[in-house]
Amino acid sequence: MNANVFPIDLPNKQKKLINFKKTNLQFDVKKIQIAMDEILDKIAWKEWQVKGMCINKIPNDSTSIQGGNIRGIYWTRPDHTGVEVIRESPIKEKLYTEINEEFKGTYFEEIYNELNKHYKIGRVRILLKEPRTTLSWHRDPEPRLHLAILTNPGSILVIDDEAMHIPMDGHVWFTNTRKYHNAFNGGEEDRIHLVATYLGER
Repeated sequence: MNANVFPIDLPNKQKKLINFKKTNLQFDVKKIQIAMDEILDKIAWKEWQVKGMCINKIPNDSTSIQGGNIRGIYWTRPDHTGVEVIRESPIKEKLYTEINEEFKGTYFEEIYNELNKHYKIGRVRILLKEPRTTLSWHRDPEPRLHLAILTNPGSILVIDDEAMHIPMDGHVWFTNTRKYHNAFNGGEEDRIHLVATYLGER
């Protein structure tokens, strides 16, 4: 993985964004990418469901990191009627307090502990968007914290009427995903983000 930050002037500076906020937390991108390679040496993406890996889980509950529990509940308007529907089941975010064995001793454990010092967090996931793919237009019950692990200029997060490329510079970004949003990867390589459920300040 290459830790270069793209020197590309994306639409981020057109106006002051209200749904994106850069936090004061910053991590070492090279260390993150080395840790990601270590994880992928142990567990391939194909072994994980819905292209996501949970860093933490509900203690003594292996189902908490499987299937719909990786996605979590969300609302969407899937067709021409514009009628909102609910997908998946509610997640007990506050119960996700134990780091998974695969991530212990890696840089992800350090990131997890640091996030936990500053914020009340729920699930902390590593999410993959493959090239030329997009999420549905949807809203979540809570905001999210994003940290770009691998990205490209064509990877954009859209919230309401704002669009932003989250740069691969180690910064953690607060995103108001309670509003309707989607993420798309218009590039030709994977986009990988660490995404934590934000439950409040410490």
